[in-house]
Amino acid sequence: MTNTLRSSGRARDALRAISLEPGFSKYAEGSCLVRFGGTHVLCTASVDERVPSFLRGTGLGWVTAEYGMLPRSTHSRTDREAAKGKQSGRTQEIQRLIGRARRAVVDRRALGEIQIKIDCDVIQADGGTRTAAITGGYVALYQAFRHLLRIKAVNTMPFTDSVAAVSCGIFDGETVLDLEYSEDVAAQADANFVLTGKGGIVEVQGTAEERPFTEAQFNELMALARKGVTELTALQNQALEICHQS
Repeated sequence: MTNTLRSSGRARDALRAISLEPGFSKYAEGSCLVRFGGTHVLCTASVDERVPSFLRGTGLGWVTAEYGMLPRSTHSRTDREAAKGKQSGRTQEIQRLIGRARRAVVDRRALGEIQIKIDCDVIQADGGTRTAAITGGYVALYQAFRHLLRIKAVNTMPFTDSVAAVSCGIFDGETVLDLEYSEDVAAQADANFVLTGKGGIVEVQGTAEERPFTEAQFNELMALARKGVTELTALQNQALEICHQS
């Protein structure tokens, strides 16, 4: 497999420029401004002492998510979904994915009957908004858990692992890592991989756009995703080290 440069100048196995800025929001218990190249997402984590009614009395906590795109996060303005009176199916699907990704690495009994709400607001979109939200949302949630430890609302860090996500696809016949928008819209196949820091698989979403892709190609995509998530996990740890020093 060649390692040709893409139009952006990146190699096929290279992430975009990634930055994770923890503590971006003054008021939230946890926050992170995450940038995947031209995709920028603000993730905030808010503590709610009330769990959903179906969990009351169980001793289990809950982590959920909301996702939205600002009107000019894309090339042309789109109306706010609140103005339309309902969320799109895409929005609902993405925020459920973000919530599942969080709960997969949280010990809900250690959290106790506390709910954390993760808000992921896309400021600028250039492909991979959901993967950026999952990656940055982990950093925001970690800070919220640290807040709960400080106020002695929990006795131990409720994480069982870290979690991050990245997109991969087949573009111009090559498997590539971390698609930007221009590649995503022209890809022969694209997939989102949600993986843990220890290598566990939380979720894989993959679609062929022109013709089916092979198992060998899927394995190449998975290998790229593992490489990407390993690098994202290191960046998450660096961001959290900044939190510990502050």
